Amino acid sequence: MAKNLKGRHMLTLRDYSSDEIHFILNLSESLKSKRRSGVRGNLLSEKNVALIFEKPSTRTRCAFTVACLEEGGHAEYLGKDDIHLGYKEDVKDTARVLGRMFDGIQFRGFKQATLEELAAYAGVPVWNGLTDEYHPTQALADLLTLKENFGSLCGLKLTYVGDGRNNVAKSLMIGASKVGINYVIASPSSLFPPEELVLECCANAEISGGSVEIMEDPKEAVKGAHAIYTDVWASMGEEDKLKDRIALLRPYQVNLELMSATGLRESIFLHCLPAVKGNEVTEEVFESAQSKVFDEAENRLHTIKAVMVATIGNV
Repeated sequence: MAKNLKGRHMLTLRDYSSDEIHFILNLSESLKSKRRSGVRGNLLSEKNVALIFEKPSTRTRCAFTVACLEEGGHAEYLGKDDIHLGYKEDVKDTARVLGRMFDGIQFRGFKQATLEELAAYAGVPVWNGLTDEYHPTQALADLLTLKENFGSLCGLKLTYVGDGRNNVAKSLMIGASKVGINYVIASPSSLFPPEELVLECCANAEISGGSVEIMEDPKEAVKGAHAIYTDVWASMGEEDKLKDRIALLRPYQVNLELMSATGLRESIFLHCLPAVKGNEVTEEVFESAQSKVFDEAENRLHTIKAVMVATIGNV
């Protein structure tokens, strides 16, 4: 059943229901099928989208740009040196200017508060392309990849190994808890996600039929996992912490031994990319048949396209 998501922001998946997440995933599948059959559409015809980037990007920038183009829209890249966001001009003033010229705004940057201020004043949908707190469009691509590999989401076990309080780990926990996935984070206790968010996701999981667990032992965490997920050990802006993180997180490296510890031959490996091979994942796992990281990267395009079509599209 179609969902009316017109005019909605996507700041975090906390604001989307289970049904709404499933709707976006189903729409993603439809748009992906259409693209693979060679069909280009007009669902974003005459729509203009502003792409604000404080942080560099490969997948997010390319996905938003290509998604707009393929559905007849236009995407305008606005890098940190192109506009005065937050230092020569108040965020709320930039938001009100862009909102009068564009139909939607993507923001990829540092502070979640900046994203929220853009959304409060723009008057058009604002989408989170990544902040220090959340990465919802990545989580949607991850869920789509899981669905493609296993047919459905409810009842799957997904284990995230590494920095349990980073934006990807938290966004996956939110999304997984709403679609019935059994989600486990394996992390040093110093990098556990916020307790308040864990409790919220546990409550979501009670409704969806999933579960949420946080633990320190990576081998215990991956038992029975359909997918093992990891991310870089120091996120953008935390490069000065990398030496300490390598020492802390070395036991959480995803290697062939950890992959075999799932006990399932069908287990897959996921990573949001870019990967630092030799740190969070070995070359052997990254290049193995179990690795679905490039399917996952492609799915950024289809899920981002679905988010834009659902919130500002001509449907």
